[in-house]
Amino acid sequence: MNPIRMVGVALLVAGVLALVYGGFSYTKDTTALKVGPVELSLKQKETVNVPVWAGVAAIAVGALLLGFGGRR
Repeated sequence: MNPIRMVGVALLVAGVLALVYGGFSYTKDTTALKVGPVELSLKQKETVNVPVWAGVAAIAVGALLLGFGGRR
């Protein structure tokens, strides 16, 4: 499988996951206060929403790369 087809498969999978889940979340560690050896850190949960059009576009581009990626 050539690299163009692998990118196509990755885009298809990412597009389907974007449509199914609609976004993802992650935890960000920040240092709120540091006084000498004492450190206060906070964990914040951040959420990123993926637009529907981005998922559809990823699926479309992935399908095009799979269809026409191997032709010369």
